[in-house]
Amino acid sequence: MAYAALSSLMYTLEQLSKPNEYLVCRCCTQQHVQSLYRNLSVLQVFLDDTTKEAKDIETLKFIEKRIRDVIYKAEDKVDSSLRSIILADCTESREGACKFFEEELLKVEKDVDSLRQEVMQIEFNKHGRRSAELAAATPSSPEKSTIEENTIVGMEDEFNTILDRLTAQTHELTVIPIFGMGGIGKTTLAKKVYDDSSICSRFNKHAWVTISEEYNERQMLLEVASSITGTNQEMSDDQLMEIVRRGLKGWRFLIVIDDIWSTEVWDQMQRIFPNDDNKSRILLTTRLKYVADYVNCPDFPPHCKSFLTLDDSWNLFTGKLFRKDVCPPLLVEIGKHIVQQCQGLPLSVIVVAGLLGKMDPTYDDWKKVEENLNSFFGTVSERCQSILTLSYNYLPQYLKACFLYVGGFPEDREINVSKLIRLWIAEEFVRGRSNKRLEVVAEEYLEELIDRSLMLAGKNGDNGMMRTCKIHDLLRQLCLREAHTENVVHVMNANVPISLEAIDDQRRLIVQFDLEEKEFYPTRHSSGITSITRTFISRRSYFPKRNLSIVSQLKLLKVLDVLSIDYDFSCVIPQLVHLRYVAAKIEETLSLAKLRNLQTIIFESFLGTKLKRPKLRNLPTIIFQCFLGKKLKRPIDIWTTTEIRHVDIRSPLYISNPLEAENTSIGEHPLFLNNLQTLTLHLSPFAVEIIRRTPNLKELRILHKAEHSDGLAILDSLSLLEKLEKLHLQAQQTVNQIMIFSGDIFLPNLKELTLSFTFIPWEAINLLSNLPNLEVLEGYSAFDGTDWRLNEDVVFRKLKRLLLHRCRDLQKWEAGSDNFPMLEKLMMFRLEKLEEIPESIGDIMTLKLIKIEYCSSAVENSAKKIQQEQQSLGNYELLIKITSLLAHVWQQQLQDQQVQQVLQKIHEMELATIAAESVLRQWDKWS
Repeated sequence: MAYAALSSLMYTLEQLSKPNEYLVCRCCTQQHVQSLYRNLSVLQVFLDDTTKEAKDIETLKFIEKRIRDVIYKAEDKVDSSLRSIILADCTESREGACKFFEEELLKVEKDVDSLRQEVMQIEFNKHGRRSAELAAATPSSPEKSTIEENTIVGMEDEFNTILDRLTAQTHELTVIPIFGMGGIGKTTLAKKVYDDSSICSRFNKHAWVTISEEYNERQMLLEVASSITGTNQEMSDDQLMEIVRRGLKGWRFLIVIDDIWSTEVWDQMQRIFPNDDNKSRILLTTRLKYVADYVNCPDFPPHCKSFLTLDDSWNLFTGKLFRKDVCPPLLVEIGKHIVQQCQGLPLSVIVVAGLLGKMDPTYDDWKKVEENLNSFFGTVSERCQSILTLSYNYLPQYLKACFLYVGGFPEDREINVSKLIRLWIAEEFVRGRSNKRLEVVAEEYLEELIDRSLMLAGKNGDNGMMRTCKIHDLLRQLCLREAHTENVVHVMNANVPISLEAIDDQRRLIVQFDLEEKEFYPTRHSSGITSITRTFISRRSYFPKRNLSIVSQLKLLKVLDVLSIDYDFSCVIPQLVHLRYVAAKIEETLSLAKLRNLQTIIFESFLGTKLKRPKLRNLPTIIFQCFLGKKLKRPIDIWTTTEIRHVDIRSPLYISNPLEAENTSIGEHPLFLNNLQTLTLHLSPFAVEIIRRTPNLKELRILHKAEHSDGLAILDSLSLLEKLEKLHLQAQQTVNQIMIFSGDIFLPNLKELTLSFTFIPWEAINLLSNLPNLEVLEGYSAFDGTDWRLNEDVVFRKLKRLLLHRCRDLQKWEAGSDNFPMLEKLMMFRLEKLEEIPESIGDIMTLKLIKIEYCSSAVENSAKKIQQEQQSLGNYELLIKITSLLAHVWQQQLQDQQVQQVLQKIHEMELATIAAESVLRQWDKWS
């Protein structure tokens, strides 16, 4: 991927150009660095411009490959020689390494300059036809017309929705957009509506025009003019435009604009459509949500084309394959399994039916397809991919690598948005934009991919922010195919044995299966640097320990995610000096002093042997871990990693004391981590000092130890975090732990607050109403006291979600609708003593949901009473969800005996751990 390769090398040069960078200090070297950076910038701008303008896709692909190959080799030279400088252990070897770096830099500068001159001389065939690959997706393609036949299986409700909008009584010219991913049936739905007899009789003039990726204004005018007046092609564009306007003027018309790709095209087109307030309509289809939002009218929001259900997919499949006949009973089960793989995409269903139709409808033939479903489905989807590929080729350069990278995530799994964004940033796919944080820019990238129907939104958080996203299987196949061609991501195939030779030329490597001993063959490469691999990610837990040496041989790694592997990577990580993202288990403390580019640190302690949990049904997962190694004696020093953005270091590991780091640093100045955005402090003894040196935090999670005496100091230090948006405070679960909030704490941007085992008095909780932007408040065994009274001065002005879980002893809650004027969701779990929900809570105009689980019957009855009263006032929007405590009791009783057995084992393990710790303490005193 040329654009991403340029971004990665440019980032490295940016780091070298910083005044405090100790690696390269000679003036002549800086000049070469700046010259190289300028040439890289020119190439990046060139790619941006040619992507927007070029219609000759094949030439563009050739240029991208040429740039990618040269820049990859250039980055290898720069990174390899820099690594030698960083790891140099004496002045003499350092000077030699610097000299070698300068020589390599000169070679790279010369190669890149030659590349720049070369690509600037390449001419595009801007007026030629598109490549054969893309031609299959054009309106004139017989493939598309064959696949998208006029059928609306499973679309009856959507058909009626669009029909109602077309026949609505609104007099002014109205645009009705339909959007969705390629192949989902937008054109089929529009065509069915367009051909409906009631629509034909309602409108005097009809025209269908297909735009597609390559907008041709003359062709569009000819299609409309031909439909309306039968005009020939001898007229000029201005004459055609006038003919169209006159032909539509005064008539009620319906125009279908199929497959429009940009708002600019719409701005050009809408000029020819007169608005005579005669109920004329324009029906428009697009893959891009932002185009749909741009053209729609306020009364008619864009219609999002939905996927088919499994039943509708089956009906579509059998209708195509067997026409009016029924599927033979012997093929039903196998056929439904095949159809299920289409995951509701009509285009895929139709293509599957078309290819199976060429086989004999016998059990043996379909059984072979079922047994070889993955390979067969890959063949089937190739015809669908020609349409989906159009969406990919139309992406701007900065989005292509981001999209292809998603293919490396497991199939049919929701993708954690925060992790995806951190990986995008570490891979240098995300570039700064308008002084926005990189995380915000990455979120915009994701939203753009979703708007283009290349990705799907998953679950949202309570604040409305997206927590997970998804990708359709067909689009994931597109990602994997293009990623292989572009050498963006290589997902390891479980059917192919792994060797260093096999991965030597792979830029990014993702392992998604458990490796057996026989499946891996580590060998030593002849060169000093074993592999050019920059990313190694393992998503599975088992990796033969004798083969883990592969990681240490991938010396130029920038992303290492092996958190799922139970292995100690303490000795490996310090040698990977180019790391930007690391997630791993470690046993010994380690130095990060040479890892200046780290952006994400996720460390867990390697705890040795894991004991399997008992196989008991309906019980929460319980994992016993026994730490049998040496106790950790030194913390993790992160204070030299000035680029760090995300830190999650779990106990018994902890972040070092910044005061000690300052005493040993050069310059005697405070150490601040100004780029740090998210931080987890897990039983940290230096929490206050750390918070004071991370002023730009957006998210903070603190697990506070009961015996630490700095609880109040921690709360006071939070006032320094003016940009903080999410805060989770958790105390170690004790019976009498109490944290007190003072009225002086002010976090102006805090939106989400989660409290766990803090047992804060209700009177102190009322002070949280002073947080002006608080939208979510969740408490898990967080509050203490029998009465929660809110007077009229306590107003949570923006609170949308309130969750109360196990509020011990809470009996009375006195509150009114004015205390929570914006509340949307009220969640109440295990409040066995609470007498009732305040009746006036039901008067909150924004309230949509009251959810109750395992509370007293009085609470359940009061919720039902609130709903009944609201319905009597005409409010049927309030939803009540109740899981009864009584219904839970009988199931709990059945589990009691098993739970007691588990608790007994836990108790025995705790005693063994205490004994082991006692021995270790005695050993420490003796040593």
